[in-house]
Amino acid sequence: MIEGIEPTYILLAAVSAIVSLCTWAKYRGIEYIIKNYRWVFVCLFLLPMSVLYDLVMYVRNWIIFKLNSAPRKHDSKVKHVQNQVKQWKQNGCKSKMCTARPGWATVSFRQPLYKKQMQNIEVNLIDILDINEAKQTIRVEPLATMGQITAFLNPLGWTLPVLPELDDLTVGGLIMGVGIETSSHNFGLFQHCCVAYEVVLADGSVVTCSKDENSDLFYALPWSYGTLGFLVSATIQIIPAKKYLKMEYIPVHSKKDMVKAFADETNKGKENMFVEGLVYSENSAVIMLGNMTDIADPEKINPIGYFWKPWFFKHVEEFLESGPAVEYIPLRHYYHRHSRSIFWEIQDIIPFGNHPVFRYLCGWTVPPKISLLKLTQGEATKQLYEKYQIIQDMLVPMKDLGDALKVFHDEIEMYPLWLCPFKLYNLPGMIHPQGASDEMYVDIGAYGAPKTKQYEAKRTTRKLEAYVSKVNGFQMLYADTYMTREEFHDMFDHTLYNKMREELPFCKQAFPEVYDKINKKVRS
Repeated sequence: MIEGIEPTYILLAAVSAIVSLCTWAKYRGIEYIIKNYRWVFVCLFLLPMSVLYDLVMYVRNWIIFKLNSAPRKHDSKVKHVQNQVKQWKQNGCKSKMCTARPGWATVSFRQPLYKKQMQNIEVNLIDILDINEAKQTIRVEPLATMGQITAFLNPLGWTLPVLPELDDLTVGGLIMGVGIETSSHNFGLFQHCCVAYEVVLADGSVVTCSKDENSDLFYALPWSYGTLGFLVSATIQIIPAKKYLKMEYIPVHSKKDMVKAFADETNKGKENMFVEGLVYSENSAVIMLGNMTDIADPEKINPIGYFWKPWFFKHVEEFLESGPAVEYIPLRHYYHRHSRSIFWEIQDIIPFGNHPVFRYLCGWTVPPKISLLKLTQGEATKQLYEKYQIIQDMLVPMKDLGDALKVFHDEIEMYPLWLCPFKLYNLPGMIHPQGASDEMYVDIGAYGAPKTKQYEAKRTTRKLEAYVSKVNGFQMLYADTYMTREEFHDMFDHTLYNKMREELPFCKQAFPEVYDKINKKVRS
């Protein structure tokens, strides 16, 4: 008799639990649950999926490398892109074209919707093609990632002059969009380290461009967001690498000292190969200086990339209390220092992720793939990100850094902020200094939840955009932009870009303008 009753009790208990959970959810609201408990889904599902994805890609890339098949297959893959473009032309050029790569697969947290209205062209080019150590160049396909490239180059004793932090950033995104790293005050942006591009144009032809061959196209491609042609390979400079990076941490405790120290260390040029700042409050920051070396003090070696190590931005914050210090970081660990915590965005996804217990037990599964986060987020989650999060990189002249930090504090009061200096060369293209010479700029990166009561995504971003434009700065276009078309043309020089769209065959029929791919209405 008891045995017959037990299933009934179990069923009643389960129903009661479900009803209680639904009642609690209704009381709290979907918004509260998504904000505070998304980590459950991330930990139970997305982290294992991310590990599996990385494992599959690692095995795939290892096989491709061992068989040396990438260079042989490259021409046939390019031919496939050409055939699709020619077929589009034969069908009457009925719609604009873009790559078939889904919006969720990109590193940006935003999902563009314009792909639904365009002809999608498959550009499945993900490999490293060859390295020329005599010329100090590497040739890669556009979907090769930074993690893939460092894993290939560093064991051979080479690296890229500018190697952006996150593992999943692609070469194509860093060229057609923008790429920056803490060595950019010496080498410029990622585009300035590129030697040549191979591009499929709107008529199906393939051209190579460099500063000496088809130079107008070479300078117009960066920041063009795939609106001049399809990038199918890039040749990039490489430089000798060393085993470690000697890192010097300099805490500062006033805004005046912060701005002065950052500018002074940046202006020392190659005396500091890497310069970075993490701003933790209106008056406190840690300035970091790095130089490659093969010799390290064994007691000061810190492999920060291991999964059980604290998140890098939390590690750096400790120096505000402990004072200046020096340590030695394995080079590849340094390059991807912000990958595990997606800078500091992970703390809003897994709030307890930096706890030692979590790091030791589950840290090897972190971070979740940004692409999978986007793929699995519903409309409610997207709206919450819009409402409570800001993800922006604003590029301003170094001389305006102090004022810019005040604007960011007044508008969002969100920390940490990322500071990365870069030299903006006086070269043709979408961005260049106002004067006739090179100028030092700084990238101010804001990623997270603003603390100001008046924060509202559109209003606040518009104010930041207006300030940046006023000081002759630039907005990175991977994130939301609310600029009008006229404001966008004021910020970015379209002279060469417009010339290319007129001269390249079928270009204006084949591709939208940059603004029509990046403005808020079509991106999300």
